[in-house]
Amino acid sequence: MDHKSFRHWARHAADWSADYLESVDEKPVRAQTKPGEIEAQLPAAPPEKGEDMARLFEDVDRLLMPGMTHWQHPRFFAYFPANSSPPSVIAEYLTAAMAAQCMLWQTSPAGTELETVTLSWLRQMLGLPTSFTGVIQDSASSATLAAILTGREKALGFRGNQDGLAAHPPVRVYCSAQAHSSIDKAIWIAGIGQANLVKVVGTPDSVDFDAEALERHIQVDREAGRLPAVVIGTIGSTSIGAMDDLRAIGEVARRHDLYFHVDAAWAGSALICEEHRHLIDGIDLADSFVFNPHKWLLTNFDCTAHFVRDPKALVKTLGIQPDYLKTEGEAGINYSEWSIPLGRRFRALKLWFVIRSYGVDALCDIIRNHVRMAEDLARKIKAHPDFELTTKPSLSLLTFRYAPAGASDLDDLNTRLLQAINDDGRIYLTQTRYRGDYVIRFQVGQLYTTDRDIDLAWTVIEELSTALAT
Repeated sequence: MDHKSFRHWARHAADWSADYLESVDEKPVRAQTKPGEIEAQLPAAPPEKGEDMARLFEDVDRLLMPGMTHWQHPRFFAYFPANSSPPSVIAEYLTAAMAAQCMLWQTSPAGTELETVTLSWLRQMLGLPTSFTGVIQDSASSATLAAILTGREKALGFRGNQDGLAAHPPVRVYCSAQAHSSIDKAIWIAGIGQANLVKVVGTPDSVDFDAEALERHIQVDREAGRLPAVVIGTIGSTSIGAMDDLRAIGEVARRHDLYFHVDAAWAGSALICEEHRHLIDGIDLADSFVFNPHKWLLTNFDCTAHFVRDPKALVKTLGIQPDYLKTEGEAGINYSEWSIPLGRRFRALKLWFVIRSYGVDALCDIIRNHVRMAEDLARKIKAHPDFELTTKPSLSLLTFRYAPAGASDLDDLNTRLLQAINDDGRIYLTQTRYRGDYVIRFQVGQLYTTDRDIDLAWTVIEELSTALAT
């Protein structure tokens, strides 16, 4: 493709993108295809000769779009949002055109220094302590893995990478039962093992991270010859939006000199609103903090903000410099030493575009509006005699279930209701379990969602639940 053709098709792609965002609300939210249906329509072998771009765009519309679940749909109420926004898309386009590899300061000085400044802006926006320094990771899963590895190495005197874990006592990590599954996976990858991840609760039916129980677990582990290393607090759990008491568990971690990491992957964006900053009381005790602007801060995936109190410990854990990566004559930061991958995309540009384009006030308004919408829906659910609000809104996330009088198997009933909702296509929801019961999750967070979308969602839920009962 020559530059003239590139210019033409780039403009076409921009028009396609604008048309898509203007009309996405007319499509079913979740793909209505069956497994294998898209694959069966695609050629089994690559073409021998290049094909015209017009045909590629035609096949995007004809073959792929029916199999897409539309995360930018205003009635996407499943999982957490994976928001994009026009400024973010435009910046991502520039990033793709430059195709910079931002692994070292030398390989992209502007990329490195913009990341430093933008993460400083973000730290100020969240009200985090000035002692935190930020880096952009690809996901909260990677950031949490980096935190666990750093905590592991700190507990082992930075000998784990050299000696291997077999040369040391079993390392222990502590979190709540509501913590994200990425913590379990990080434990596997870090070589610590699932048996050494302690999910701390005060009582069997509790969802809270109990500080007194944490203290007891640490003491028992030390007496048994195990090595307590990392405590992980959660702000806004994926299941129900649970909020850990950071100060209580942070004080236990500090007393025992354990690495304290805070996972606020979804809820962290709400901290730009001052009224929500009480949720991180105790963050001054944390060693690291992570949240995803690619969830609720209008910056398309992937863009995770990872803040650390001691960058030297992170670099000592992850940094490696073979001869072919050594550079001379400059003192800039090499962010590849702060990350698990060596390769790094220019992610700071889209975050910078979003912050500058919207401004903090407008971003706060969007989040406040989503929280209000969730509270409005919760009142409707609570007032309906056939529904139970199983967990009240945690920011913009709530859970509920259909529980009409005389119904015997509520798990089965709500499973069928959720399937009917998602097969219908007008809205998209997901499920979880709360205190052993099957419940339906509803989160508000998509950029284009309006009150009319919330009203339609409630109409769909009522309509389909009534149909199940008849």
